[in-house]
Amino acid sequence: MARGRDKGLIRLRDEALCRRYYYWTERQRLRFDDALRILSEREFFISEERIMAIVRRMVREGRDNSLKPVPKVKMPRLTNDQLSLFPEL
Repeated sequence: MARGRDKGLIRLRDEALCRRYYYWTERQRLRFDDALRILSEREFFISEERIMAIVRRMVREGRDNSLKPVPKVKMPRLTNDQLSLFPEL
Protein backbone atom coordinates (compact mmCIF):
# COMPACT_ATOMS: atom_id res chain seq x y z
CA MET A 1 0.00 0.00 0.00
CA ALA A 2 1.36 3.39 -1.01
CA ARG A 3 1.96 5.97 1.64
CA GLY A 4 1.37 9.67 1.43
CA ARG A 5 -1.29 11.63 -0.36
CA ASP A 6 -3.45 10.04 -3.02
CA LYS A 7 -2.20 11.20 -6.43
CA GLY A 8 -5.68 10.87 -7.94
CA LEU A 9 -7.17 13.17 -5.32
CA ILE A 10 -4.37 15.71 -5.79
CA ARG A 11 -4.97 15.68 -9.56
CA LEU A 12 -8.70 16.28 -9.02
CA ARG A 13 -7.98 19.10 -6.56
CA ASP A 14 -5.58 20.76 -9.01
CA GLU A 15 -8.12 20.56 -11.83
CA ALA A 16 -10.83 22.04 -9.61
CA LEU A 17 -8.46 24.77 -8.48
CA CYS A 18 -7.69 25.71 -12.09
CA ARG A 19 -11.39 25.82 -12.95
CA ARG A 20 -12.03 28.11 -9.99
CA TYR A 21 -9.04 30.31 -10.88
CA TYR A 22 -10.45 30.67 -14.38
CA TYR A 23 -13.89 31.48 -12.96
CA TRP A 24 -12.62 34.23 -10.67
CA THR A 25 -10.21 35.81 -13.14
CA GLU A 26 -12.12 35.49 -16.42
CA ARG A 27 -15.80 35.20 -15.56
CA GLN A 28 -15.94 37.46 -12.50
CA ARG A 29 -13.11 39.67 -13.86
CA LEU A 30 -11.26 39.89 -10.54
CA ARG A 31 -7.63 40.88 -10.41
CA PHE A 32 -5.43 37.83 -10.08
CA ASP A 33 -4.23 38.75 -6.57
CA ASP A 34 -7.83 39.06 -5.36
CA ALA A 35 -8.69 35.72 -6.98
CA LEU A 36 -5.67 34.12 -5.30
CA ARG A 37 -6.74 35.46 -1.93
CA ILE A 38 -10.25 34.03 -2.32
CA LEU A 39 -8.92 30.65 -3.46
CA SER A 40 -6.40 30.58 -0.63
CA GLU A 41 -8.52 31.78 2.27
CA ARG A 42 -12.06 30.67 1.38
CA GLU A 43 -11.96 27.73 -1.00
CA PHE A 44 -8.82 25.57 -0.93
CA PHE A 45 -6.95 26.65 2.22
CA ILE A 46 -3.47 26.47 0.71
CA SER A 47 -0.97 29.29 0.21
CA GLU A 48 -1.21 31.73 -2.68
CA GLU A 49 2.28 30.71 -3.80
CA ARG A 50 1.23 27.07 -3.99
CA ILE A 51 -1.88 27.98 -5.97
CA MET A 52 0.18 29.87 -8.56
CA ALA A 53 2.65 26.97 -8.75
CA ILE A 54 -0.23 24.58 -9.47
CA VAL A 55 -1.73 26.87 -12.13
CA ARG A 56 1.67 27.34 -13.80
CA ARG A 57 2.31 23.59 -13.79
CA MET A 58 -1.11 22.81 -15.25
CA VAL A 59 -0.58 25.37 -18.02
CA ARG A 60 2.93 24.09 -18.72
CA GLU A 61 1.61 20.54 -19.00
CA GLY A 62 -1.04 21.79 -21.42
CA ARG A 63 -4.00 20.37 -19.56
CA ASP A 64 -6.08 23.52 -19.87
CA ASN A 65 -5.41 25.89 -22.75
CA SER A 66 -7.82 28.55 -21.49
CA LEU A 67 -5.65 29.36 -18.45
CA LYS A 68 -2.88 31.87 -18.69
CA PRO A 69 -0.84 32.21 -15.49
CA VAL A 70 0.47 35.54 -14.36
CA PRO A 71 4.18 35.83 -15.09
CA LYS A 72 6.59 36.07 -12.21
CA VAL A 73 7.36 39.69 -11.38
CA LYS A 74 11.03 40.51 -11.33
CA MET A 75 12.44 43.56 -9.63
CA PRO A 76 14.27 45.90 -12.01
CA ARG A 77 17.94 46.44 -11.33
CA LEU A 78 18.90 50.08 -11.41
CA THR A 79 22.44 51.23 -11.95
CA ASN A 80 24.03 54.37 -10.54
CA ASP A 81 23.87 55.94 -14.00
CA GLN A 82 20.15 55.39 -14.16
CA LEU A 83 19.62 56.77 -10.67
CA SER A 84 21.62 59.88 -11.54
CA LEU A 85 18.91 60.83 -14.04
CA PHE A 86 16.60 61.72 -11.14
CA PRO A 87 17.35 64.95 -9.33
CA GLU A 88 17.72 64.75 -5.59
CA LEU A 89 14.86 66.13 -3.58
